[in-house]
Amino acid sequence: MPMLLLPASAQAFAPRSQCNVVLNSKVEPWLTATLKRINRIKRPLNSVPQHTRCLTETLSSPNAIWTLCSLMLPKAPDAELRKDENPLIEALFNYQLIHVEAYCVHVDMVSQSEVVFKLTSDTIESLIEYHKDIFSVDTAANTWDWPEKEVQLKKLQEEFVQAANKFVFRTHVSALEGLEEDGAGELLAGKSEEVRGAIMGLLVPLLPPPPRPVEPVRPTPLLPSSTYADFWPSQHTSSQPQQIQQVDSWRVLPSTPSPVSSCDSQPSLWSGVTAASDFQLPSPAPSYSQPYTTAAFSDAQYYSAPTITASIPALPLPSMLTQQQCSTATGYGNFSWDRYNEYAIPYGTAM
Repeated sequence: MPMLLLPASAQAFAPRSQCNVVLNSKVEPWLTATLKRINRIKRPLNSVPQHTRCLTETLSSPNAIWTLCSLMLPKAPDAELRKDENPLIEALFNYQLIHVEAYCVHVDMVSQSEVVFKLTSDTIESLIEYHKDIFSVDTAANTWDWPEKEVQLKKLQEEFVQAANKFVFRTHVSALEGLEEDGAGELLAGKSEEVRGAIMGLLVPLLPPPPRPVEPVRPTPLLPSSTYADFWPSQHTSSQPQQIQQVDSWRVLPSTPSPVSSCDSQPSLWSGVTAASDFQLPSPAPSYSQPYTTAAFSDAQYYSAPTITASIPALPLPSMLTQQQCSTATGYGNFSWDRYNEYAIPYGTAM
């Protein structure tokens, strides 16, 4: 049932007032038997208003205090408890018994069929004192320190004060069967365990703040992804080393020129040059390095010219070749223009 349907006396910090009783149009037989049992003075119970008046006066009596449960709690923080080999002595000196007492504020036998109890002022003060002097000290000692620990501990105590004053226990109306003389009573059928669990649930431990999430460090890429293909060869290229074709020098450049007297022979002249341009040079020799020595260094060792270990083959440049159209082919090698008569073909010679 929502808290709005409870009487004003059930609210937090509200003083005790007359119990609110709502009975059905037909009174249950067990309620009539209970009221006759607890009343010393015989009262007529023949109608619903008579039952309502009798029950209201009984539950509103100053002595109508119910014992909901009993809690065995330590008398001091854990660091101050007495240590003894005999567990019975430790229990007698280190623990106390707190009786959770309450009074009835509302009885509804029409819609909800329940009875509502509210803690007495003495019980609330006992619980608040235990929470402040013992429970808060233990929970603070069991947590690590942080800058706002004292503030959070004080806030936790204030929240417990509010919760203890707002606490009400709601159970089935059949709990009134445990009603005794002067309106006092105890809960039956294991209802005390429910109250004990609800009271201990109010003792919330002090929780440290959650750790700050650690932001993952993202590695900065050294090169853009598009340049990897330019720097790293493909798999089949790296697995198989390139083989440099060995080309004979006599196939690249002929030793003697061949005279051609027509324009059709011009492509054969540049075909040799094209083959020479396709020639791949061998891999360079390893760099020159001075052997390690402990002798004193000299200027000649640093300023002397490096030794050439490999010769670079001389190739003709395109500018050295002179192109003539529709005439005798240009020669190279040992050929010179002053000896062209030796290579001239006599007129009329059959080809």
